[in-house]
Amino acid sequence: MHDDRRLTEARLKRVLDERVRPAIHPESVPLEAGIWTAPGEPVPVAEGLAAPRTPVAVGDAWGAPWGTSWLTVSGRVPEAWAGRTVEALIDLGFDANMPGFQCEGLVYRPDGSPVKGLHPRNQWVRIASPAAGGEEVLLHVEAASNPVILDYHPFLPTELGERETAGDAPQYRLARLDLAVFDETVWQLVTDLEVLGELMAELPVEGARRWEILRAVDRALDALDLQDVGGTAAAARERLAGVLSSPAEPSAHRISAVGHAHIDSAWLWPLHETVRKVARTTANMTALLEDEPDFVYAMSQAQQYAWIKEHRPEVYARVKKAVAEGRFVPAGGMWVESDTNMPGSEAMARQFVHGKRFFLEEFGVENEEAWLPDTFGFAGGLPQIIRAAGAKWLLTQKISWSQVNSFPHHTFWWEGIDGTRIFTHFPPIDTYNCSMQGKEIAHAVRNFKDKGRARHSLAPTGWGDGGGGTTREMVAKAARLRDLEGSARVRWERPAEFFARAEAEYPDAPVWVGELYLELHRATLTSQARTKQGNRAAENLLREAELWSATAAVRAGLPYPYEELDQIWKTVLLHQFHDILPGSSIAWVHREAERTYAAVAGELTGIVERAQRALAGGGGGEVVFNAAPHARAGVPAGGARPAGPVGGGCTVEAAPGGGYVLSNGLLRVTVDARGLVVSVVESVSGRETIAPGAAANLLQLHPDFPNMWDAWDVDRFYRNTVTDLTEAEEVTVAVDRPDTVAVRVTRSFGSSRAVQTLTLASGSGRLDLDTEVDWHETEKFLKLAFPLDIHTDRYAAETQFGHLHRPTHTNTSWEAAKFEACNHRFVHLEEPGWGVALVTASTYGHDVTRTVRAEDRGTTTTVRASLLRAPRFPDPHTDQGVHRFRHALVPGAGVGDAVREGYRVNLPERRVPGHAAVEPLVSVDEDAVVVSAVKLADDGSGDVVVRLYESQGGRAEALLTTDLGGSGEVAVCDLLERPLAEAPQGAVRGADGGLRLRLRPFELLTLRFARPAGGV
Repeated sequence: MHDDRRLTEARLKRVLDERVRPAIHPESVPLEAGIWTAPGEPVPVAEGLAAPRTPVAVGDAWGAPWGTSWLTVSGRVPEAWAGRTVEALIDLGFDANMPGFQCEGLVYRPDGSPVKGLHPRNQWVRIASPAAGGEEVLLHVEAASNPVILDYHPFLPTELGERETAGDAPQYRLARLDLAVFDETVWQLVTDLEVLGELMAELPVEGARRWEILRAVDRALDALDLQDVGGTAAAARERLAGVLSSPAEPSAHRISAVGHAHIDSAWLWPLHETVRKVARTTANMTALLEDEPDFVYAMSQAQQYAWIKEHRPEVYARVKKAVAEGRFVPAGGMWVESDTNMPGSEAMARQFVHGKRFFLEEFGVENEEAWLPDTFGFAGGLPQIIRAAGAKWLLTQKISWSQVNSFPHHTFWWEGIDGTRIFTHFPPIDTYNCSMQGKEIAHAVRNFKDKGRARHSLAPTGWGDGGGGTTREMVAKAARLRDLEGSARVRWERPAEFFARAEAEYPDAPVWVGELYLELHRATLTSQARTKQGNRAAENLLREAELWSATAAVRAGLPYPYEELDQIWKTVLLHQFHDILPGSSIAWVHREAERTYAAVAGELTGIVERAQRALAGGGGGEVVFNAAPHARAGVPAGGARPAGPVGGGCTVEAAPGGGYVLSNGLLRVTVDARGLVVSVVESVSGRETIAPGAAANLLQLHPDFPNMWDAWDVDRFYRNTVTDLTEAEEVTVAVDRPDTVAVRVTRSFGSSRAVQTLTLASGSGRLDLDTEVDWHETEKFLKLAFPLDIHTDRYAAETQFGHLHRPTHTNTSWEAAKFEACNHRFVHLEEPGWGVALVTASTYGHDVTRTVRAEDRGTTTTVRASLLRAPRFPDPHTDQGVHRFRHALVPGAGVGDAVREGYRVNLPERRVPGHAAVEPLVSVDEDAVVVSAVKLADDGSGDVVVRLYESQGGRAEALLTTDLGGSGEVAVCDLLERPLAEAPQGAVRGADGGLRLRLRPFELLTLRFARPAGGV
């Protein structure tokens, strides 16, 4: 019997490959073709259609890297094909093994209307069904010669990722340009045989069902005349009808198939090419929806809808029609599928604000799910943000990529840092590019970890990234798998239908508390430092622009820049996409991002300065503006005061043995002759911060050559080798004033150079450290280390609207796997009664380790900020050049101090000519309650929106007072500024006219204060 099995399987493969599949298009005639190559960037469709053509034939080379060629194909349907289905077959030189990562095309009719996309697994264009015979055929193809960056050996450095270095050598050769007859019976037979052959391979050898299928396949192949496949295909299908009609077991797993094409908004191609990828795929999918009544397609990322609305309105019209019919589903409710580790609190909220609002305004669709299949881990603050946006479900797949620990659930409740729970699903099919192969379906069934409690899972189905989406072959396979013995039951469903069914089936699903950490791609917290710094700067400037513009609108009648802020937010949110902000895109993307961030900074700075000038009142003197949420140096949070006298009391003295001692009455800092910080004593407590015998401000250099995914990964073995950069070329006093003292340290290493400035300011309880690195290393990892004399088994790292705790030890494999993690503005370590914070202005990656000292059995806990890497793929010149970083060490800090200093470092005070004091629009009398945004309502009403949260992880009571000149009416709202039907109990009107707040740990609250009608 086993010999029979092997013989039949081998026979089936050969017959399919050599006889049956080729017979799908049994007759063909060549098409004539001409080509025109556009100079430079892609041209408008009308220009491409009208351009002159040069004759071209199959076998000819075409397409320089990143070029666009317009191909025209023409011919006539033979009269003998009357009554038959006819298709054009256009192969631009595809490699079928790489859908989404090579050349692509969009087919147009002579009038310029789009037909469908051309992709490696989707090379056909329907001409007629049935044909009359004699029809003239004329099609135009906008063909993009995107180079293959991710090849079979995907991590080799390449210069193809930047137009200026990619060269002009043709990348492709035309492989087929034909008119052909399409034999649907043969095509259906291929699908029958593929489905049964793939199912048979997954069934137990000893099971009767496998042998039943095998015998039926044998009989079908016996009925097939290999010299006349078309004439005998129907008879062969009849031999398979019985095994295809045998129903699935009642207990069979249920798979909700969702048509899908995960399209990275940028990655191995620039942003403008994604616009065309989306147009090609949506043209394909709207055409497939017309042909397949059961099919449902879902697409996330409001930005991608906005692109086709702007650039391909005729495709967008088809999308809107399909959405109205309920079959093209806007999914996820986010502007893009962003990274969720690094975006700040407001940015993460605005991803949902702008995404959900676009879907509501364009389609009337209210998303209840977040859709993030490919994001590299999920911050613990996200569940509350999802809920505050009016959603309740989350889908992702990426956690299945974790290297060490297998996540224990596929369906579960995810609990965030504030206690909010989101019903969450990880598709056990372990891919967001399902193609309905039998091995994928069987894997989902075997892999599903919630068997016996639940039986539903989801399968995102289709080729992504320009692979063309779902194919007609996938739809045909799904139809056969709807109710087939030996297989899971497959049905097309909208994401919301799946989630409603899954939650109803499994309401008592297990709970996972805290972040969803991906044990892979940890280096995305560091790669492409300029992109990350651009993001942080833009987030800070947006806070300021909204705050001061709202204040100027209320206080001085200055028009609020609604449109400018809306567009800038969308630009910043786009660049938080999970292959841009994480630093994992080609050089072109990051160079373009750097220019974009510079332009954004210029626009926002102009908005801020315009508002502050209106508020400062002109005249002589100087006004200090404080955008941070805590008062400082006599200036209220969110307000301004005329500048007062500068402080004093700072000293810098030579230290015995070399180096310097800096003091400001709060801290005494010793910098030795190597430029390393060997002592930081807090004056009030007399406590030493630096571990005995250790030195902080220590730059450390590691080799960095991960096993895979260069820009994405850092592997644990990088720590095995380290070079401490202790040699200093210069240690000198840089500033010596009563209000500020500073020491400058200069070092050289390898081909690079670092200049650090260590600063103490009057009245400040922190040591500021500015590091400038002229970086020219390759495959190296640069860290900045602070060995601290503190004993704790956990530390706090800031995330959206709060912080989370991680262990400092590695008791379990789960803890050991978190050897590189994310923070926003601070990490904080604390013993009872005393703590230390390391604050950062722009870095995200860090690690925390601890050792026990043999000499005194004390604990050294070392915090290291990750500064720079130098991977060579996909950008071979990652991070070369000059970078500037700011950190601050805060001894004696409680977590509230860490929050405060984090904001202060990121939002330095601004000094503006003028004389007027500016009262804050909003004041809170409790430091634990942090105002994260003050703005005017997006609807133009003039209402003031205030978002705030409890920042220290405890319960907080606070009095919020306002001076807005309105009616005093206030509503508790969701993130989209809509009043909640059931408002939280934490905000009540106080007898004193203020708003008394009672907040749970990390609770987020959005308040809308009414203003006079008509807006500002």
